[in-house]
Amino acid sequence: MRADGRAPIRPGPDEQDARELLRRCARDVVEVAEGIREVSARTSAVLFAPALTASARRRPRTGLAAQWALLRALTNKQGLGGSAITVPKGIGHVLGAAGEVLGRESLAALVAVTSLRLRIAAVLVDHPEFERDPGMRRLLAAVTADRDLETVRALRGLFKDQGAQRALSGLAPLMPELLAIRALVDEDPMNDETGWAPAAGRELPADPVQGTSASRLAGMDQGEGAAEAVDLTEQEKQTIAAEGSFLGFLRNIETLSADGRILVQNVRGPDGVVRYVVQAPGMAPGRPRNDCPQDFVGAWRNLVTADSPYTRSILLALADYGIPRGAELALIGYSEGGIALMNLAQDEEFCRAYRITHLVAVGSPVDNKLPADPRTWVAGITNQHDMVPVSDGRGAGSHFDPHPNRYEVDYTGPSHEFPLCHMLREYIEHLRTVVPEARKDIDEALTPYRGPVVRTQAYRLKDRAHPPEGYPFLTLPTTSVPTTAGPVDVPVRYYDSSAAHLCFPVDAEAARSLLPGVTWMMPSRLGRRALAVLSLYEHRCSTIGPYAEIALSVLVDDLWRPRPYDIAADLLRRVDLRRTGRYVLSLAVGSEEARVVAEEIWGQPAVRTSAEADLMGPGFAVRAPELGLAVEGHLGPGIRFREADRVLYGRRGESTVRTLVRAHGKLRLHTGSGVRLRLETAAAEPMAGQLRRLGIDSARPLFVLSCPQFMVHRSAGAVLPR
Repeated sequence: MRADGRAPIRPGPDEQDARELLRRCARDVVEVAEGIREVSARTSAVLFAPALTASARRRPRTGLAAQWALLRALTNKQGLGGSAITVPKGIGHVLGAAGEVLGRESLAALVAVTSLRLRIAAVLVDHPEFERDPGMRRLLAAVTADRDLETVRALRGLFKDQGAQRALSGLAPLMPELLAIRALVDEDPMNDETGWAPAAGRELPADPVQGTSASRLAGMDQGEGAAEAVDLTEQEKQTIAAEGSFLGFLRNIETLSADGRILVQNVRGPDGVVRYVVQAPGMAPGRPRNDCPQDFVGAWRNLVTADSPYTRSILLALADYGIPRGAELALIGYSEGGIALMNLAQDEEFCRAYRITHLVAVGSPVDNKLPADPRTWVAGITNQHDMVPVSDGRGAGSHFDPHPNRYEVDYTGPSHEFPLCHMLREYIEHLRTVVPEARKDIDEALTPYRGPVVRTQAYRLKDRAHPPEGYPFLTLPTTSVPTTAGPVDVPVRYYDSSAAHLCFPVDAEAARSLLPGVTWMMPSRLGRRALAVLSLYEHRCSTIGPYAEIALSVLVDDLWRPRPYDIAADLLRRVDLRRTGRYVLSLAVGSEEARVVAEEIWGQPAVRTSAEADLMGPGFAVRAPELGLAVEGHLGPGIRFREADRVLYGRRGESTVRTLVRAHGKLRLHTGSGVRLRLETAAAEPMAGQLRRLGIDSARPLFVLSCPQFMVHRSAGAVLPR
């Protein structure tokens, strides 16, 4: 197989000669088109030159006649064509755009279309099935004749007869030429350059379909890049290759599953030298994501620019891996990963730091990119029916070879349907069965990397570095406090919790009888009643583990200077300045660590019990079978309420413990008509007895404060001298 390896099934001598002849003719014709375009540009510049305009004003008879002759040469159908005016701005630009909108193509564009038709004819030599397909013949005729309605009908017919996947895959070998013809002959003057670039063998300036500028694409994919070392699963470790080989590296990439990870490996070569292999997967499936550089927008940015969050993330990963300066690297990439690694190889500073010996891109559009180090050996493997590699504008019919010394294999595999023909497992199978010569050639080139793998590390890439979990609310200094269950960091932080606070008006004397036997702790009165709160929590993630919590408390006055209705004024104060609070009568928690923390740090009487809580939706339920307690209900519409910061009181010996609880979430106030509390006859003490003494064992709450999702941190309890 030649270095450019154009097909696995070699055409006969006559077919090969015909194909090469058509491509050479196409190149000659497009050079003529480029010459005509240069003549149009020079003629346009003369027509609107200030000197000629001034001369026409001074000598209208001769000056205006000259301008009229130039204008006719530029706009007449027998001249350079209706849209040949190429002045970038002013009245000339308006005239040129108007001519194209009116459907009067320039002579240069029509000659370029002729070159593209010759390229299509060259592709048909290798793909005679296109000529046998009436739907494909109809589409080719409609596109080259600029018949929009007929083109749409032909595409609809192809999709209906063959299905969208088969039709698109069948068009893949001709896609660059068809899109270039479409851009040159349509009425949109904004995408002319995206037609001229593939026709003339230049790098695409934008998306060849819509003419989206590279700067706009770059603006949609932002981020400084980030990389985090992650462990492979046990199953993945079993599939990672232990020996360096081309197919082994590709199977490693397939193991990563395009979920935002890359792989870096040390390989000890046959000469005993340790070298490094970077393996990068392609675009992640599904909708575009803002947290991962391996997405659709990132793929287009990598295609049209040399810098992207993907390449910056790879640089950070390699810096963390600790590759010594001057070390030899091989870069193996698939699809978008191949583009990103090629962009990395274009970085002169990176090539000064490391010696990139090999770069292999599979299913990647990298024809328009060149490594900064000319010594880098580059290989490209593409399936002609794969639509991704042709997105750079160079397809099977291109007569331009920008890198004659590059090893390229552009083959026709048995898989024609897209995206099946783009999948890495298909490329691996084709390298094993359809183009085994390519696999052998690349393995031979990678001989320095054929040896035992010494070290393997995966990195998860991100568009941006993520702040610490809970930032900024939960990023605060902590102190380790010893307990019988081990040291606990306080404040205790809850990253993901739900809560419902059921508020009951109760008899003030009954509430007073449940408080400690001291004269200075009195329940806060609302008229003749006190307020008891049954708090239900579902802590899904916290620094002391996940658990459910049920707490019964009573609002109490200022411990030193109680004032009537001080609780209402306290709602306007910051939580650290409040004088009132809630005294916790009893507490039930779902873990032993939470019970120890409640008793030893916060001074709250706690028991451990099993409980199930579901407080995320409007219909919530909490069941604690060991307590004989169940709360069910459905919360109706609510109104936004103040944040649920609060002060909790407990007792430790002869002292009172004051704990500040700060919360961050959307708290809502609901009526309690849809909530029901059930208490079994044999319910466990002490909570059941306290509920009965307060008279709320079968009552409905007056109102409910709910917060389906919030964060909270509880400080270490401050011991008060009372």
